[in-house]
Amino acid sequence: MSLQKINIRNTVLILMILAAVAMRFVSYYASAFTTYHSSALSNFAAISNFTPVGAVALFGGTYFTNKWKAYLVPLSALFISDMVLNYLYSSRLIIDYTATIWVYLSFAIMVFIGTRIKQVSFSSVSIASLLSVVVFWLLTDFPWLYGGGLYPHTLSGYLASLHAAIPFQKNMLLGDALFGLLLFGGFELAKSKYTALRTNNELAL
Repeated sequence: MSLQKINIRNTVLILMILAAVAMRFVSYYASAFTTYHSSALSNFAAISNFTPVGAVALFGGTYFTNKWKAYLVPLSALFISDMVLNYLYSSRLIIDYTATIWVYLSFAIMVFIGTRIKQVSFSSVSIASLLSVVVFWLLTDFPWLYGGGLYPHTLSGYLASLHAAIPFQKNMLLGDALFGLLLFGGFELAKSKYTALRTNNELAL
């Protein structure tokens, strides 16, 4: 690929990731709305964890030809959006807390899973999304990662935490499905129309 084509492709990928990550702020404004409309609170809770984070990580891992960009771009976008959201919710920057390492480790694994997608298809992306949600579920629901004593710091406490998190992971899977469709489907459609977005291998087919 020429440098110009690489720049065009990367620019489109970055813009799509930023647009998807921006949807994370919908939850903040939905939360603010429920402050004044208590009847909407249950509806907001029902979509908690419905975010684009998994789809963004998979998307970056799949389409960036330089793998360092595959990790840097989506993880940086997610980190910056986390900082902004934390500030909006708490009026202070929260950069370091126990769960952060596990959360971003799960994001990095999602990117890695994305790099394993060699042929984009409904089945390959669906399997990758399901695997990503399972990874996030298993790595981020240790009861000792968070303050408080809601669950005992034992295997039974961990299993109870996993069980309680199932509705949230279901929402994450649904979020992956929607945003994965928009990101993967949108870029595949764009590639079919604009050759500048295709790699040399794809042009040779």
